[in-house]
Amino acid sequence: MEIRNIAIIAHVDHGKTTLTDALMRQTGAAVEGISMDSNSIELERGITIYSKNTSIEYKGTKINIVDTPGHADFGSEVERVLRSIDSVLLVVDAQEGPMPQTRFVLKKSLELGIKPIVVLNKIDKAAANPAWAEEQVLELFLELGASDEQANFTTVYSIGREGVAMRSLDDERKDLTPLLDVILEHVASAATPELIAQPLRIQSFNLGYDNFLGRLAVARIYEGVVHVGEQVFVKKPDGETRTGKLTKIFSFKGIERVEVAEAQAGDIVLLAGLSDIFIGETITTDQNAEALPAIAIDEPTITLNFLVNNSPFAGREGKFVTSRQLREYLERELEVNVGLKIDFVSPDSFKVSGRGELHIAILLENMRRSGYELQVSQPQVIIREEEGKKLEPFEEVIIDTPSEFQGAIIERLGTRAFVLQNLTQSDDLVRLTFEGPTRGLLGYRNQFVIDTKGEGILSSRVLGFKLYAGDIKKRQVGSMISMAPGKALGYALWGLQERGVMYIMPAIEVYEGMVIGNTSKGEEMMVNPTKGKNLTNVRSSGNDEAINLVPPFTLTIERGLEIMAEDEYLEITPLSVRLRKQFLNESERVKARNKQK
Repeated sequence: MEIRNIAIIAHVDHGKTTLTDALMRQTGAAVEGISMDSNSIELERGITIYSKNTSIEYKGTKINIVDTPGHADFGSEVERVLRSIDSVLLVVDAQEGPMPQTRFVLKKSLELGIKPIVVLNKIDKAAANPAWAEEQVLELFLELGASDEQANFTTVYSIGREGVAMRSLDDERKDLTPLLDVILEHVASAATPELIAQPLRIQSFNLGYDNFLGRLAVARIYEGVVHVGEQVFVKKPDGETRTGKLTKIFSFKGIERVEVAEAQAGDIVLLAGLSDIFIGETITTDQNAEALPAIAIDEPTITLNFLVNNSPFAGREGKFVTSRQLREYLERELEVNVGLKIDFVSPDSFKVSGRGELHIAILLENMRRSGYELQVSQPQVIIREEEGKKLEPFEEVIIDTPSEFQGAIIERLGTRAFVLQNLTQSDDLVRLTFEGPTRGLLGYRNQFVIDTKGEGILSSRVLGFKLYAGDIKKRQVGSMISMAPGKALGYALWGLQERGVMYIMPAIEVYEGMVIGNTSKGEEMMVNPTKGKNLTNVRSSGNDEAINLVPPFTLTIERGLEIMAEDEYLEITPLSVRLRKQFLNESERVKARNKQK
C-alpha cells in the first residue's frame, strides 16, 4: 500500500481540527464522539496543545495525518512533527489571512524544504475574502524566503465545519474529495521499493505511555521493515549506542491504534519495548548505521522558580506536595516536553525555563489536575550576553481591534517599549503591528481585554534575541495584603473594594500575607478582610446600608502569572489559585526590602 505523510499546521485555531475530523468522517476513520482535540484542556480552550496522529485510507493509499499546535509556545511540538512528514496543509482563515503564528509554523516547514498545500478555510464567513487571503499568503511565502517551487503552491478552498472542499470557488460544494485528490497528486509516496530494501532506520518524534506496556515511541520509519521481537540498536544523535528489543508494533487506523506484526518504510508507528527511548533517537538493526540528524529545538524565552508550597494552607488540597514528588513529575515532563529546561537548584526549588507564559501555564494546569501542589515565582525573561552586549527576546505583536480602541493600545504598548511597525484599516477594524521586548508583553494581555472591552484579538510570535530595551515600568497597581487570618466577610470587602480590585469573595479563608486584591493608586496596603460590622441595639435608616459587592477578578494560573509582583508567589493547588507575599509577615518584608537597598 502507498503511504502519504502530512501535517496540518495553522495559527492557533483556524478550524484545522474541524477539518481533520471531517476528513476522518468522510473516509470512515472517525470514532463517534471523539475529536482530535481530546485533551480536557484543549477542549476547554479550543486550541491544539499536543500533536496527535491519525490515519485515513483513500483510493488504496494510507494517509498519515499529524495535527500540530498552532501557538508558538508549543513550537517544540511543531518542530519535531515536521521532521517526520513529507508535506503540510497550511490552513489559513479566508477572512483574517495569515497571523503571526502562521508565519512561525510556515517558516519551520519552509526551512525543511517542504512544499505546503494551502487550504483557505471558512470561506463561508460573511467578511471572507479568499483572493486577498491568498495574496497575503503568497507575500508571506516570499518574505520567508520560499523557493520558486514552494511559492508556486496549490490552493484548496474549504468549509471545514460542513466538510466540503473545492479547487475553485465556482466548483460544486460536495465533500472533501478535491482536497484528498490534491494530497495524492502533490505529496510523494513515502514507501518506495528502494527505501523498503534499505537496512532499518526509525526516528522517534513523540512519546506515549501505556499502563501495561510502559513508554511508547511514536516514530517514522525512514528505511527498511520493522518486525515484532526484533533486536535493535538505539543511537543518540552523537552516536552513543545501546541495545533493545521491540515487543509490540502498533499502526494507526483513524485515531485508534492497531497491533501489527511488521511495518515498512514510510509509515508512522507506535513501538513498545524500549523503556528508555527519547525523542530524536534512531532505532536500527545495523550497528554501523548512521544516526538520523538531531531534532533542533528553539531556546526558551522565560524562566521562573517552582517551589514546595510553604503557605499556612499547604497540604490541605494537594495529594503530591513534597520536593521529591515535584522533582519526579518534572523529570517525567522533560522526557516528552522538549521545549522545557529544568535546573534543580536546591532540594526545594527548581528553575524552569519555557517558551512563553502559555507553555508554563499549561504545565502548571496539568500538574494541579494530577493532584500536585506548589508555588511559583514571577516569570522573568531570559537575558543573554553576546560579545559584551546584553540581549533579550523580542516579539512581533499583531492586534485586530475596533478603531476606537487603537489610541489606548498604542499608548499602553508604547510605555512598554513596543514600536508600531504598521497600521492598516478595513471598515471599522484596524490591524496594528508592533515589535518590542517579551518583557513588555508579560502582564499586558488582561489589560488588553479591558482596553478593548473584549473585542480585540492579540497574537504574537518570538522574533529572536535583540539588544536589551532598557527599563520598562509596567506595574501601575499595588497589592492589598491581608493582615489577619480567618474568613473574609462581605462587610469588610465592601469597604475595601473602593480602593481597587478584589481577588476573593466573602467566606473565602485567608491568611496573613495573602494578596486579596490590588490598589489602584499603586501602593501596598495592609487590610483586614475578616473585620465584621460592630453590632449595636440602635437601628436607623442610615445605619443599615445595603452591601453591594462588585464581582471579584477571579485568579487563574495565567492571570496570576501576569499580575504577580516580583516579591510574590503564586500558590497553586488542585482546587485553588492564590497570590501571596514571599514573606508573609510585614516586619520580614521590611527587612527584606532594606536588605535589597
